[in-house]
Amino acid sequence: MQRKKKKLIALWLTLASLLLVLAGCGDDLASQDVLTRVKASNEISWGVKSDTRLFGLMSIKTGKVEGFDVDIATAVSKEIFGDQVQVNIVPVTSNTRMSLLKNGNVDALASTLTITPERKKEVLFSEVYFNAGQALMVKKGSQIKSVKDLTKGTKVIGLQGSNSVENVKKAAPEAKILQLPDAAQAFAALKSGQGDAMTSDNAILYGLAADDSDYEIVGGTFTKEPYGLGINLGQEKFHQAVDQALQTIEADGTYAKIVKKWFGKIDGFDGGVVK
Repeated sequence: MQRKKKKLIALWLTLASLLLVLAGCGDDLASQDVLTRVKASNEISWGVKSDTRLFGLMSIKTGKVEGFDVDIATAVSKEIFGDQVQVNIVPVTSNTRMSLLKNGNVDALASTLTITPERKKEVLFSEVYFNAGQALMVKKGSQIKSVKDLTKGTKVIGLQGSNSVENVKKAAPEAKILQLPDAAQAFAALKSGQGDAMTSDNAILYGLAADDSDYEIVGGTFTKEPYGLGINLGQEKFHQAVDQALQTIEADGTYAKIVKKWFGKIDGFDGGVVK
């Protein structure tokens, strides 16, 4: 019995040591110069949402994440490193994206990440590459027509890790908020009657509503949500290269083509394009 106990303790110590090593590797990877490493390996990883139609959604046909953010990340990568660079897309959520970036699991984020003063303390942001605004989605026929209708007893569904939850708390302090991990689960909860409205950025909501004509976006936007590409602190050279790449793809028409591809046929949506 004593021998088994010693073996069990030894096993736990080994596992603990392994976890410490892996954690250290993540820290080392995050601190490496991205430009140097990608040029050497010809491979870059981007964190992109895989549950958000128009921006990043897993395709049943191809088995790959496809969307506006994927195309932007790919275009920026090729502008910096050349057409032959391998662009790896790593699925993230609003709740996991920051930790995956900081741990070095991804080199950058293209994940509907709103630029805020608080987040600027944690990551470097590119220039704005998409202008969104927070809105509400409801079932057609709902009495909710704008954020002013979110009164006491109203249930609003939002996304964990997104600033939309804090925004709606300020705009409608008496409403009850239900937070869910991703947009797909949040929309499913709205459909099942767990909430009276869903709140997120207008472009995300229009993407969801495009697949279900029973739902609509109401009241316009009540915040401004400028999206930026997220880069680890300390990666100033890579940050500069990303900004330069964005300026280039906007100037040569690549950006406009990507916008048209994903938002050109979305009825009712008239925002987003960087001017």
